[in-house]
Amino acid sequence: MAAVLNLADDQATAALGARIATALQPGDVLLLEGDLGAGKTALARSIIRALLEDAELDVPSPTFALVQPYEGKGHVVLHADLYRLASERDIDELGLFDRAEAILLVEWPERVPELYRKATGTVTLALPPGRPGRTAYVAFTDNRNI
Repeated sequence: MAAVLNLADDQATAALGARIATALQPGDVLLLEGDLGAGKTALARSIIRALLEDAELDVPSPTFALVQPYEGKGHVVLHADLYRLASERDIDELGLFDRAEAILLVEWPERVPELYRKATGTVTLALPPGRPGRTAYVAFTDNRNI
């Protein structure tokens, strides 16, 4: 069952990211869905900063690098953005599953449908028409709470 959360602003999105971070475990694959500009990178940034306990950590969008690794505070995090992936087959070259202990955050997972079989959680972000903020739909396959 998905939790549905109305996020009024960027601070609410960051707070959600911190809550999600407390639920993540080594080996988790969290898929981040939503239209362009829905807040996927902002959410990933807040999750990574919370996991690494560094509120000022520079977390750029991995749009051009495709994968950005982070390590610290006992966590390995891989932040992937598959928007520019040329082919679904190219996923193997990214090394996303080379480290079993890594927490994997994936933006634009629909570019590689096989990721849905490996996902332990999905966050879908939407910009509601006619009002500020965004709506988040959060679901984990094992029904863990955030």
